Amino acid sequence: MTMHPWTHPQSQQMQLVAIPKLVLNALARGEAVDDAHSSLITPYLAGVECIGLWRMRSEQIVDTPSDAPWVTRLIIVPGVDGAVGIAGFHGAPDGAGMVEVGYRIAPEYRRRGYARRALETLLSVASASADVQIVRATISPENHPSRSLVDGYGFTEVGEQWDEEDGLETIFEVAARGSGAA
Repeated sequence: MTMHPWTHPQSQQMQLVAIPKLVLNALARGEAVDDAHSSLITPYLAGVECIGLWRMRSEQIVDTPSDAPWVTRLIIVPGVDGAVGIAGFHGAPDGAGMVEVGYRIAPEYRRRGYARRALETLLSVASASADVQIVRATISPENHPSRSLVDGYGFTEVGEQWDEEDGLETIFEVAARGSGAA
């Protein structure tokens, strides 16, 4: 896995761009980012809704540097100022070949297809990796838009879990297409 941008599989209309370590660390501390990246970081991404994620991912890539190319990326759409949200995996594939997807779209950009295109991009990346067998999504039972989204891509409910940050979550999984998974 590389830090190169991930492009939507059917178009060039979206890229998932890796967040440089220095930018990730600044976001985790609630500080301003360098000038080269400041135009991409919106108030939503620098705000209270995302700071916990930045702190977690900043610590994660210190503890497990090999996760860096897999984790949260900026969703960049041509013609839109700043990132419309974030998407990525929770880490590199685990021992069973499972990766978990995650995505957040800024409120002003929701219901425009950006989460769908981000998920399609993540599924394409997972499918292209020989190390990925299963793609997982964990979703709050009240998050009906995300539940509807994963239903459209063959995810099936396999259980539930309690997440310390997010509370009760339903677990959905799908085989990574092209990975040889059944």
